[in-house]
Amino acid sequence: MTAFLWLLLVVGLIIWMTSRLKVHPFLALLFGSIMMGVVSGIPVNTLLTTLAGGFGTTLQSIGIVIACGTIIGEYLNRSGGAAVLANRLLRLTGEKKAPLAMSMTGYIVSIPVFCDSGFIVLSSLMKAVGKKTGTAVTVLAIALASGLYATHVFVPPTPGPLAAAATLGADIGRVLLLGLCVSVPVMLTALAWAYYWCGRYRIELDLSEKQEPSTNHPPSFSIAAAPILIPILLIALKSFAEYPSAPFGESVLFSSIVFIGDPIMALLIAVILSFFMVGRGEKRIKNLWLEEALMKAGIIILITGAGGAFGAILRETGIGDFAARFATAGGLGIIIPFLIAAFLKTAQGSSTVSIITAAGICVPLLEPLGLSSETGIALAVLAIGAGALTVSHVNDSYFWVVAKFSDMDTSTALKTHTSTTLVMGVTGYLIIQLMAWFLL
Repeated sequence: MTAFLWLLLVVGLIIWMTSRLKVHPFLALLFGSIMMGVVSGIPVNTLLTTLAGGFGTTLQSIGIVIACGTIIGEYLNRSGGAAVLANRLLRLTGEKKAPLAMSMTGYIVSIPVFCDSGFIVLSSLMKAVGKKTGTAVTVLAIALASGLYATHVFVPPTPGPLAAAATLGADIGRVLLLGLCVSVPVMLTALAWAYYWCGRYRIELDLSEKQEPSTNHPPSFSIAAAPILIPILLIALKSFAEYPSAPFGESVLFSSIVFIGDPIMALLIAVILSFFMVGRGEKRIKNLWLEEALMKAGIIILITGAGGAFGAILRETGIGDFAARFATAGGLGIIIPFLIAAFLKTAQGSSTVSIITAAGICVPLLEPLGLSSETGIALAVLAIGAGALTVSHVNDSYFWVVAKFSDMDTSTALKTHTSTTLVMGVTGYLIIQLMAWFLL
């Protein structure tokens, strides 16, 4: 309980430093991590090792992805490719339905792709739509972010719900079907919240950013779409190949698909494809854009790594043991998996880690909670997913990805993205609770 109270204080301090004192999030997160470790009594050597390890582990999984995504985004922006895509998208949906189009795009993309990667790749398209339609970028950003998040925590083969289903012994097909039933209304609720609440906050896009030298020959739709669609298809194909039914067996084809379908390889291929958005005679432009993209990526990578370091320090405090005490409550059914995952998510940041950890805690609780049937286990997986939405804030790498790739300051991101994830998590829980009343 003491560690939990210290956590509230430290998180409040980080928010105060970034929003009021305008301390850079990278430094605020590091200072907060060190303070949390000190007040929790973590030995100095362990604290420093954990800090560095959390930073490195986070970047190990997403650092290259961020760099590649930033390069793709820079080329889409500077070549005019994002505008080409925006025109085609709006031609299909109409300008008034642009936020819905972004939300649905994110919803589909995040089934095979991590939400972080999906937002990075699609953020340039989102900004282009905002510039063309005049729709508030906050609305479009939250529509995209929430669409990505909805399937990220509810629908296999996203790693989190897939791992939870395996841990609890749930039927993956049942989790998939029920997850789709939950995630659609969660996505639509988030979209309504984006219109109602997030549209009050305006983001001024930097239209004065230097665009020279630039190309006067924007790419075709197929060339502009390839760096977005190809990695999504490759990652989806990898997920399909790794299904328990082994559709490709253990052949060389299977190994090749797994290799090129890894997010790092898929996005590296997309980077190569993005180079085709620049004409052959414009090599100097290509190199300039590449350098500028890598400089932008460096800031995002540092902040993301610092968020990972903070999460590692929190895990070292053993604060997860406090969450497990929720399990001693009786007669609360589906709310227990939700509360455990929600606490873990809020405390340490990662939705996937929250889902996996909460699933392990909930294994012995299924029968006492009345969730031991096949449907009950599937609903427990989804309740854990809903908890893992609640809430995304300064210790979550996705928070910083959404904030930085949308040009939001920390205060605006907390008021929009964080509030939306709270609405999504609570909505998901209520829907799952209704399902439990009717199906169990």
